Amino acid sequence: MNTVTDDDWRRPGPTPEQRRYDVYVGLATVVLALVSLTLARSTGAFLLGPPPSGPEQLFWTVAVTLPVIWRRRFPATTLLVVSVAFVAAQARSAPESQLSSWALFAALYSLGAWGPDRRLARRLRIGVIATMFAWLGIYYAVTIDRIPADAFDRAVGPVPPVLAAIVNGVLVNGLFFGFAYFFGETAWLAARRQHEVQARAEELRRSQAEVREHAVVGERVRIARELHDVVAHHVSVMGVQASAARRVLDKDPAKARTALGAIEETARTAVDELRRMLGLLRARDDRPDEPGPAAIDQVTAVVDRAREAGLRATLGVYGDRVPLPESVSQAVYRVVQEAVTNALKHAAGATALDVRIRYLAHEVEVDVTDDGRATRPANADGLGLVGMRERVATHGGALEVGPRAGGGWRVRARFPLPVSAGRPA
Repeated sequence: MNTVTDDDWRRPGPTPEQRRYDVYVGLATVVLALVSLTLARSTGAFLLGPPPSGPEQLFWTVAVTLPVIWRRRFPATTLLVVSVAFVAAQARSAPESQLSSWALFAALYSLGAWGPDRRLARRLRIGVIATMFAWLGIYYAVTIDRIPADAFDRAVGPVPPVLAAIVNGVLVNGLFFGFAYFFGETAWLAARRQHEVQARAEELRRSQAEVREHAVVGERVRIARELHDVVAHHVSVMGVQASAARRVLDKDPAKARTALGAIEETARTAVDELRRMLGLLRARDDRPDEPGPAAIDQVTAVVDRAREAGLRATLGVYGDRVPLPESVSQAVYRVVQEAVTNALKHAAGATALDVRIRYLAHEVEVDVTDDGRATRPANADGLGLVGMRERVATHGGALEVGPRAGGGWRVRARFPLPVSAGRPA
């Protein structure tokens, strides 16, 4: 995911609940400002000079603090209105300054935290801060001549009193505006990081959904391949046997009876293997009482069924047998089963089938050949060939499928042996 820059991302506007909260806070600020104005008038401490009339004091107090109710909805406008009203109120010597200063702080902070246009938000805040310091300089320049001569009679510090007052005012205002700017930027950055975290979380959820979908598709393909391996082989054998039974039904009932018996046995075997496979697919944990998956030891049964179907089928095992991993043993069995099925279905005129398993120094090789001719071109995308290719590739082996030079068809697969199973060369 690409992270957005400061100028690219726009913070979503406030929620209805946040807007209602701002209204409550703004109205509470107005009420407190009016209370502060009442207390200031009661003490008679008019620090900015003789105050204006009472109604004008109320007007400036409300004008500075009321816009806070729109601080997150219209942050730029709120800051402009509060700033202008704040300077005008001080220029008119309005006595209320505590809540008015808080309103100015909130407006500066809100523009930094919620301003949709970051460039405008920075420029406007810097402009307002510069204007406030300019106003502070004007205020000092205008009032310095009106300071009473005895105002600093008790001063004992090393810094000249007027300079100390100016520096103190600059420091206080610097901290005031600096914190408003800093906290606003921090709030905006925190919101942006939260957005990025949520975006990454959403992307992660989408990725997990895609992984789950791919896993489901892969499982469906695996089930389809297993069903093909189980059903296609046994159905092909039954088809050949049924054809033989039909041809000799009238001439040789004994042979027909034998063929029908073979069909019955093949069908029973197919049902048993389907039941076993579906049981394995449903199983959630290993169950020792369930029959294990098809393995290399059951290749003999595949060859016997091919022999029962009328082929001169032979099985040869060469080399010293070594224990094979279960997955390799099952893959060898499925390759032989698919090759025999193809010979029964697609090899016209086939009379002989030769299955050889060779245990070599570092691999096990299975070689299935027949003497028939293909009834149609081999489909490289057929589920059977794809299944064989995937099984062999999963174990890092090699698969050869194609016609033989002397006629017939060959399927040869090699599976590397693990170090623990292999023998020294």
